[in-house]
Amino acid sequence: MSSEARLYTFSEETKEHLRKFRLTTSRASGPQAVIYMIDKKTHEIKQDEEKVVYKSLEEIADDLPDNSPRYILLSYPLTLPSGRLSVPYVLLYYLPTTCNAESRMMYAGAKELMRNTSEVGKVIDIESTDDLEEIPTKLAA
Repeated sequence: MSSEARLYTFSEETKEHLRKFRLTTSRASGPQAVIYMIDKKTHEIKQDEEKVVYKSLEEIADDLPDNSPRYILLSYPLTLPSGRLSVPYVLLYYLPTTCNAESRMMYAGAKELMRNTSEVGKVIDIESTDDLEEIPTKLAA
């Protein structure tokens, strides 16, 4: 077992929520996202305070803290140039330049665990809420 897996944890409820979110979003007609954080005291990775499913990148930007990292699971349906519908399921790793070194280390240490547990296809690093505007372009590439 890796050291991250011993240091950071998921409750069974969170693991179940991750699984359900992944399965239900694959058939969604619009964007869906949830924000996850690490509890500094327990090192548990859990959904940010309220159990919200975001329906747009703008809603996500409004709720992201200015100086604290977050993980954002995003399902973003888009039509490829071939005309085929694609629903990429990605992890946005939000690491603002203004966050402290302790937070940076904590989130960096749990990034792979979050990626593997959520079973995303891709990880995209973002530093500011403005970077969210580029996500559709990055997903279509």
